[in-house]
Amino acid sequence: MKHQDGFFSNQKKQSIYYQNWVPDESSRAVLLVAHGLNEHCGRYQHLAEYFVNEGYAIYGFDYPGHGKSEGTRSYIKDFSEFNETLLIYIEKIKEWQPNLPIFIVGHSMGGLVGAHLLIDHPEQVAGAILSGSLILVPDNISPITIIIGKIISTVLPKLGLVKIDSNGISRDPQVVQNYVNDPLVFTGKVTTQLSVEINKAMERACIHANHINLPVLILHGAADTLDDPASSQFLFDQVSSADKKLIFYDDFYHEIYNEPGHEEVFEDILSWLQNRLT
Repeated sequence: MKHQDGFFSNQKKQSIYYQNWVPDESSRAVLLVAHGLNEHCGRYQHLAEYFVNEGYAIYGFDYPGHGKSEGTRSYIKDFSEFNETLLIYIEKIKEWQPNLPIFIVGHSMGGLVGAHLLIDHPEQVAGAILSGSLILVPDNISPITIIIGKIISTVLPKLGLVKIDSNGISRDPQVVQNYVNDPLVFTGKVTTQLSVEINKAMERACIHANHINLPVLILHGAADTLDDPASSQFLFDQVSSADKKLIFYDDFYHEIYNEPGHEEVFEDILSWLQNRLT
C-alpha cells in the first residue's frame, strides 16, 4: 500500500489537506471519503486499509475549517464551499487516477455533502455510499434552537451554538476516548453560521433528493442518537435511483465504521461495489 498526503488550494485560496491510500498494483475504483462534521479524513484509515487490500484506491480530504485544512474551526460562510472544494479535489483525483470510476463515501454531514453532489453534479461519480447522513433535523435540535441560531448568525456568525455528544458516536469506549483526545477533532460548539448552513442544506436535499438517480447504498446505525435513522429512510424513499439499497444495523451507534462489528459493514460495502463493477 502506498500513502501520500499534501495540500491543494480551494476556490477561496485556502490550504486544504488531502491524503490517499493506494494499492501497490492497479486499482479497481476510487473511494472518495467525505467525512463528518468536526472530524477529519485521517479517522478513516482503518477503512482505507481494508479496501486497499481489496484493490480500491481511497482518497480523502479535510473540509475547510476541519482537521489540517485552513479556516475557522467548525465554521463556513456558505455550505456550497464544502462541495466546491470537493469538486476541485475530484478533478485532481481524475488526473491522478484517469479512467477509474469514483464512488463517494459520505458519512454524517459528509452524506449531506454527497447528496448535494449527486443532485448537482452526478456526472462526477459512478455512485455513492452514504452512512448516517444528515438529511432531517436531529431530534436533539429543537425548533427554538434553530430559530435562535438564525437570529444570532446574522450578528455573531462564529459564536458556538450546539455541541456534539461524543458518547453517541460509538459503543466502543476507546473510540470515544480517541475521538475526544484527537487534536484534529474539534470538540467545541458548532458555530451559528455553520448550523444555519447545514439546516439550509438539509432542506435543499429533502426537496431535490428525487433528482438522485445514480446507484446508491444507504447505511445507518439503528441505535443512532446523533442522527435519527429516519433520515436515511427518508433519503431512500425519495431518491429516484432504480439501483438503491438501504441497510440498518441493529444496535449500532452513529459511526458505523467505528462500531464493534464494523467488519459486517465493510463486507456489505465490498459486496455492493463488486456487484456494481462487474
